[in-house]
Amino acid sequence: MTPSARTQAAIELLDAIVAAARDSGAAADTLIARYFSTRRYAGSKDRRAVRELVYEAIRHAGARPESGRAAMLALANANPELAATFDGSAHGPAPIVPDEPVAAGGAAPTWLINRLKSAGINAAEQKALIGRAPLDLRINALREIDTADLGEPIPGLPHGRRLPSGTQIDTLDAYREGAIEVQDAGSQFVTMAAHAAPGQRVVDLCAGAGGKTLALAATMANKGAILASDTDRARLSRLAPRAERAGVSIVETRLLDPGHEALTLADWAGSADVVLIDAPCSGTGTWRRNPEARWRLSPARLDKLVLTQRQLLGIGAKLVKPGGVLVFIVCSLLDEEGAGQVAAFLASHLDWTADTLDLPAGRPHGPGVRLTPAHDATDGFFVARLKRAC
Repeated sequence: MTPSARTQAAIELLDAIVAAARDSGAAADTLIARYFSTRRYAGSKDRRAVRELVYEAIRHAGARPESGRAAMLALANANPELAATFDGSAHGPAPIVPDEPVAAGGAAPTWLINRLKSAGINAAEQKALIGRAPLDLRINALREIDTADLGEPIPGLPHGRRLPSGTQIDTLDAYREGAIEVQDAGSQFVTMAAHAAPGQRVVDLCAGAGGKTLALAATMANKGAILASDTDRARLSRLAPRAERAGVSIVETRLLDPGHEALTLADWAGSADVVLIDAPCSGTGTWRRNPEARWRLSPARLDKLVLTQRQLLGIGAKLVKPGGVLVFIVCSLLDEEGAGQVAAFLASHLDWTADTLDLPAGRPHGPGVRLTPAHDATDGFFVARLKRAC
């Protein structure tokens, strides 16, 4: 592909990504994979170059742009070499004309910037939210493995390692043997708040594909019982093969029917030592990995997520035994999903208190701890450990 053809391909992909963000369509990675699956002529260098252009444009545009061309023009305005590829050639974009729409730069749409500021996320923190994320691993303590060649140790995480972005993990023997899992350092840190121990009864209420479930099982030395539940059948179905590969045998998966969770979980009511809720959220802490997520969020969607989180806290609280704990986690930096959400729970549940968390990362924030990319070099998280009275 010529440089002009690469620019045009990036514009076409950005058009698809903008439309998907507007209409709740597929993620950028999925759209990029589909695009190149029908364009076999594009070599690996071309694919990599186009992908880099696409993500550079996504990271630059805070609000959802008018079009893929508008997003690419924003980059071209500061890059004469890129601007030169708008040459009107057979497979390239049309020449730039005066007064064309150009995407505005920024960390996020204005309304989200205002929410972040009110939560104490300053300009430097906002900029870090759209940086590039490293590739973090969790070494599975249930497997014997030589960790010497598995990246740099992550301070505070005895089983955490950091590798260069782009490392092909699935080609490593350690991955195929279940000795390592891809898991952001922040996710590993907040899971530590559970203080899970061998022999406990633990519920991972929003388990998804089971990243935190497997981390809990390893901490428990595969002794005890973990109930991993979720409403997403496709994601939950990925947990069983992952658990088998990791040597985990204490996990039971259970599909939940939205609105009927209490009935499905009735046999665990009031009996769990730990309930972990990794709640659905805005994902403002994960923009380094999914920068187009900024274009998908709206005030109305945020309100729905806050309501869902409140409902999950109520469901999870009923599963905790007297003296047990509920660990609430969101990969969000917005207070309405984190500190504010937990404060509201405590105000309406007087027999619960917030434990002081002493994690190796993060800073105290309201009734919990917050991790941010700028301060902790992790994804952004809020976590609180809530204890039920005996």
